[in-house]
Amino acid sequence: MPLLNRLFLLPLLALFALGNSAAPLTYTLDASASDVSAKVPFFGLSSKTAKFPKMSGSVRIVPGQPERALIDVSFDATALEAPDSVTLKRLRGEKFFWVEKYPTVRFVGTSLTMKSATKGTVSGQLTARGVTQPQVLEVTFDTDPLSAARTRPISFTAKTKIDRRKYGMKSYQLIVGNKVEIELRARMLPR
Repeated sequence: MPLLNRLFLLPLLALFALGNSAAPLTYTLDASASDVSAKVPFFGLSSKTAKFPKMSGSVRIVPGQPERALIDVSFDATALEAPDSVTLKRLRGEKFFWVEKYPTVRFVGTSLTMKSATKGTVSGQLTARGVTQPQVLEVTFDTDPLSAARTRPISFTAKTKIDRRKYGMKSYQLIVGNKVEIELRARMLPR
């Protein structure tokens, strides 16, 4: 191969290698190994926890550019579970999630900021009951997501606290606390 051809091909090969190393890591949520819970104070003495057992989602992480991450997770509000039938009926009703009108709760994260190899924050938008608010999740990964092998699952826990009133859930304020602790435990499978 003439020297001129080799000199022309070298930069192309280098660009190709760089392009492949920065290719996004794409994962799908393993719903059977994931769950989300919402814990709220009750009468100021105890708490009640609701669960969203049905969910779907995906994660895309660009190595070297975590600020370009995209996390899209949806929860089936109609499948909401609560510790008793009265709480369940209220949570599914018009004064809380109003599942007949708003059957889905969704979080779309558009930026990942890593604080260490396994801890970071995800900034995005949470939509519940037809209301969308900015939200930041504190995330802990089981392994460094930016250097993970493309063939291994990644697990993480994400936590945040919301004010339910910002989502139009203003009923029973003397009984039910306004601050809700949300925890998502997820297992992501490589695509």
